Amino acid sequence: EESRLDKLRKSEAGSAAMGAGADADGLAKPGWFAETSELWPGQAFTLQVEENLFHERSKYQDVVVFKSKEYGNVLVLDGVIQCTDRDEFAYQEMITHLPLCSLPKAAKRVLIIGGGDGGVLREVSRHATVETIEICELDEMVPKVAEQFFPKMAIGFHDPRVKCHFEDGFKFLERTEPGTYDAIIVDSSDPVGPAASLFGRSFFELVHRALADTGVVCTQAESMWLHLDIIRELHDLCRDIFAKGTVRYAYCCIPTYPSGQIGFMMCSKDPNVGFDEPKQPCPESSNRSKELGDLRYYSHQIHPAAFVLPQFAKKALGSA
Repeated sequence: EESRLDKLRKSEAGSAAMGAGADADGLAKPGWFAETSELWPGQAFTLQVEENLFHERSKYQDVVVFKSKEYGNVLVLDGVIQCTDRDEFAYQEMITHLPLCSLPKAAKRVLIIGGGDGGVLREVSRHATVETIEICELDEMVPKVAEQFFPKMAIGFHDPRVKCHFEDGFKFLERTEPGTYDAIIVDSSDPVGPAASLFGRSFFELVHRALADTGVVCTQAESMWLHLDIIRELHDLCRDIFAKGTVRYAYCCIPTYPSGQIGFMMCSKDPNVGFDEPKQPCPESSNRSKELGDLRYYSHQIHPAAFVLPQFAKKALGSA
């Protein structure tokens, strides 16, 4: 029998629809925007809309930006909220600093797959030891929209260490030399539409090949309240591919993601790379961090706490 993840990989992105609060053109009309999707059936998250700021169809997806009453500007791709001004820092900081601070040796070369809004780039740039930051983003429209409507995130693109590749992450990894990166951060959307290939075995095998022997990968890994079956399948897949290494699930709280929680699957080839305790300095004291402002979510105290799962999730994932 097909798993839900397999079915989602075959789904069209349009199945994650705007739902109530959108007009025939897909814009969030004044009133309320409601986020509905087959990934969270029977429920919707709603935000009050003050003004529509942008709506276009790129080559890959529907791109909408609106100004909300309480959360500032909101980026929506194919009907699903990607980030808001008010709470984006929680996700960006955790998906970045959990892996980079877990490394036994400071990262020098980092690859980001996805992340076209620039938020992960911004956070990676806080680490002074990083020499090269590469980003592989499929949709060129997303960085352009971020520059206009989310400048505090798009500032990540302005770091001179950044090199951009606008192409499919899967194909990019196929050409990557083995052992190239100390850290790979996969800032993907949900496993439907353009991001579906980033949740498959072939993709993680390419990631494994591209990592240095002591490198780490951290990928967006859904909500334990809504997608525990998907997380379990992804966890089992990663444990198979990184069989000689370490695989752990962590999470953070963020109000505008479904159920108010989002997770991260973290993997390393090296069994001695433990994720529970940070091994690198917190990047808040770097010169770049002083330019960007204080960290607002990640700390060395919250790092180990992110791996402490409630009993139902711990049981489902074994010792994850």
